[in-house]
Amino acid sequence: MSHSVYPMTREPHPPYRESGLTKVLAVLLLVVAGALVFTVYQQRKQRQQQVITNYEPRPIAQRPDDKLGADEQGTIDIFEKFSRSVVNVTSIHTARNRITLDVTEIPQGTGSGFVWDSQGHIVTNFHVVQCGQDMNGGVQPCERANVTLNDGTQYPATIVGVAPDKDVAVLHIDAPAGKLVPIPVGESAHLKVGMKVLAIGNPFGLDQTLTTGVISGLGREIKSVSGRPISDVIQTDASINPGNSGGPLLDSAGRLIGINTAIYSPTGAWAGIGYAVPVDTVNMIVPQLLKFGKITRPGLGINILNDQTAQQNNIDGVVISQVMPGGAADRAGLKGMESVGGGGVRVNDIIVSIDGKDVHKSMDLFKAIDAHKVGDTVDVTVNNPGSGRRTVKVTLQTIQ
Repeated sequence: MSHSVYPMTREPHPPYRESGLTKVLAVLLLVVAGALVFTVYQQRKQRQQQVITNYEPRPIAQRPDDKLGADEQGTIDIFEKFSRSVVNVTSIHTARNRITLDVTEIPQGTGSGFVWDSQGHIVTNFHVVQCGQDMNGGVQPCERANVTLNDGTQYPATIVGVAPDKDVAVLHIDAPAGKLVPIPVGESAHLKVGMKVLAIGNPFGLDQTLTTGVISGLGREIKSVSGRPISDVIQTDASINPGNSGGPLLDSAGRLIGINTAIYSPTGAWAGIGYAVPVDTVNMIVPQLLKFGKITRPGLGINILNDQTAQQNNIDGVVISQVMPGGAADRAGLKGMESVGGGGVRVNDIIVSIDGKDVHKSMDLFKAIDAHKVGDTVDVTVNNPGSGRRTVKVTLQTIQ
C-alpha cells in the first residue's frame, strides 16, 4: 500500500480591516496630546509673564504717620546745624633740600577739627598736627596746616598754640566770618553715663560723617603723646575711627562736651570704646593758648628718673634726678641724684606721696600735681635711702 505525499501549504491571512474602535482611540490620543501641548505652552507663557512682572518697581510703603520720630528729627537737626562747624585738618611739614635749597611741603596726617569762634580759630587734637620730636626729645607740631571747611573751601592755617599734655591744639585761618559757625560750648562736670552723644568728623577721609551713641563711662584716664595723663576723660560707644580725631563730641542739645581723641582697639579700627578730652579741660586750655601760645601748668621744678629704670632697681616711687636751682623743690630742700666715685650715682629723695596720696610712678605724680594750680602749696613726702622718710611743703611753680 502506498502513501501519497502532498506538499503542505499555508493558508493566507485574511485582508486587514480598520475597525471603528481603533479610529476612536486614535482620535482620543490626538486630543490628549494636544491638551498636554497646550498646557505646557500656557505654563511657559505664565512663567514668562511672571518673570517680566517681577522686574517692575514694587509699590512704596508709606510711614504710618508720615513723620520722623522726635529722636530722629533731633539728631538730623543737630547734624544739619553743626556739621558746618566741623572741618578737615591736614598737617604740613616743610623740608628744605640741602643742595638746591628748595622747600617741599609734605602732608603728615589728617584729622578733624571744629570752629571755636568767628575770628577763625580752629580747635583740634595736638596729635593731628604733630610732626615729630625736638632735639630734647619733646613732641613738636608741624610748621603749618591746611583747613577745609564743610563747603569744600580750603585755607592755609597757622598754629597758634599747642598743649601736648592734654592733646589740644589751636589753629587760625583767615576765612570770612559768614563761613564760620562756632559750636556752642557745654560742660562735662555734670555728665551722666547713658546720656546720648553725637560724634561728627571725617573718618577714613569720608567728610561730614555722623555717628551716635551714649556715654559709657566717665572719669577715665589716658596717656597723652607727651606721656602725661589726661584725666576725667569721657568714654563713649559712638563710633570713632581714624580721621575722627579732633572732631567734636556733642550732647543731645548740640553742645560741645568733648574732643574725640582716641580709641581702645587691638587693630587700630573701631572696637566699641572711644575717648574724648572733656570740654571743661578744653575750655580752660584754649584761652591760654590764644593768649600765650602755650599753657602754664604747675610743677615742682625737678627732673625725674624714668619709671623703667626705677623698676629695674626695685625702687617704689618717683626718683628726683635733678633739682632746678632756685626752683620750688630747691627752696623746699629736696635733693636730686648725685655723682659718686667710680662713675656711679647716689639716689637721694624718692617721692612717695603728694598730699597723702601714694605715688608709685610718674603718672601718679603728674596726676596729683595737675589737680592743683600755680601757687598752691602741697605736702611732698619723700623717702631718702640715707636719711629716711620726711614730708616738706612745696609751693608749686610755673613750668612750660
